[in-house]
Amino acid sequence: MAQIIFLGTAGSAAVASKNLRSSGGIILKIDDAFQFHLDPGPGALLKTREYGVNPHNTTAVLVTHNHINHCNDLNLVIEAMTHSGLERRGVVLGSKSVLQSGEDSHPFITRYHQNLVERVIPLEKNHKIAFESVEIHTIPVEHADQTAVGFKLFCPGFVVSYPGDTLFTPQLLESLSGTDVLILNVPYPGKRAQGLNLDSDAAMKIIDHVKPRLAVITHFGLEMLKADPMHEARLIQQATGIQTIAASDGLTISPTGYGNYHSPVKGF
Repeated sequence: MAQIIFLGTAGSAAVASKNLRSSGGIILKIDDAFQFHLDPGPGALLKTREYGVNPHNTTAVLVTHNHINHCNDLNLVIEAMTHSGLERRGVVLGSKSVLQSGEDSHPFITRYHQNLVERVIPLEKNHKIAFESVEIHTIPVEHADQTAVGFKLFCPGFVVSYPGDTLFTPQLLESLSGTDVLILNVPYPGKRAQGLNLDSDAAMKIIDHVKPRLAVITHFGLEMLKADPMHEARLIQQATGIQTIAASDGLTISPTGYGNYHSPVKGF
């Protein structure tokens, strides 16, 4: 059985710092074989416990870019995955900004934690890597972190794509083709995007072009929360004809049973 579990849906420091939403990232479970943790932001480890996820079962951590709400808990997740180094296991995949030193930055992963895992693999745009029965392609995205990448995972029976934070580009549309479950970070409602991020209007265009079986919007900013993500998701679904849901903290969906999803959190 495959599951996607949202450990948090905060899309800005303001939302996270006010505790309006969590920012622990996304878990992808594929049967009993693999557990991927995408973008482990603040509270990632805490939320795994809250939502019944065993972090020691994580087989790979995937990080799109170096903003703190995407990678803050990377080292903690590695500690849990390896039992603080008692077991040297797991793989870390991520943008160069997260895993390597730059001219004006240092990696978020410490040298100590690099030695706890089997492999640390810095990724570039349009990179492909095989992970046993799962093939991972990096998606070319455009964001403030110029080394940022998204992820497209070819899993047994389905394809899930998570671009992370990005601007709308023709290259993005092309790279998302063939996606079954599309997870989009949409901090802004309507046509109110700021910086290199998506708003509902851009998400609508992407979903209409890609035509996934299921679209999920997440990573909400203050404006999106005020506008109501569920309302924005309904507008997108009405315009595209594609089943679209707004994620909530703790939301669990089956990527092979698109009508089956459950959120334990009320009032979000």
